[in-house]
Amino acid sequence: MRMGSAAAVLAFVALCPGPAGAEDLKAFRLTIDGKAVDIDAGESAHVTLPDGKQVEVKLDKNDFATFSGDSFSFNHPSGISVTKTDLGENITQYLMASALGTIVVVQEYGKMNPVSLNQLMLQEMTKESVKAGAKLTQQPTTRKLADGKELTGITAEVKTRTDTAYFEIVGYGLADQGLLFITRVAGEDAATEKPLIDRFWQSLKLKM
Repeated sequence: MRMGSAAAVLAFVALCPGPAGAEDLKAFRLTIDGKAVDIDAGESAHVTLPDGKQVEVKLDKNDFATFSGDSFSFNHPSGISVTKTDLGENITQYLMASALGTIVVVQEYGKMNPVSLNQLMLQEMTKESVKAGAKLTQQPTTRKLADGKELTGITAEVKTRTDTAYFEIVGYGLADQGLLFITRVAGEDAATEKPLIDRFWQSLKLKM
């Protein structure tokens, strides 16, 4: 049994879905020069333009997409949605969760510097496992982004007799605003999910 869980609240919809018929619903509606056609990713369709010319169009999904908040952006697999939740108190949370349960969380703070909250966040995310007997080990860490900005925080391992989970919680802040970044991956999925986590950190850009 995996330790912990993550729940996504709302699905992020990038394009407007449009039905092509009662029995043949398509995921996307593509409009070219005022002419609309319903289409699925990977499909081709023929569109007749207003001047009578017929053209073939194809809709393909990119492997990665960029998600942007007010003060950050990062790349993620296009097949994984990023959900947004208003936590109140000028705090907004963004959650990306893979099918294997790996999570990436970004918390955007509009009225405070959250860098000192990393320890509290770790306790909240691991308290159930620790209460059940898991061993928690942690150490301070820093992570430098591509633009030179440095994030500070902690990495941690939560281990039971059968499971291991790895956490990284780092933050960046100014006097009255900041960002907190959290990643969690199960030990058995660490190798498989490494490209997802690496892509997040390599592409992360801060706008503050």
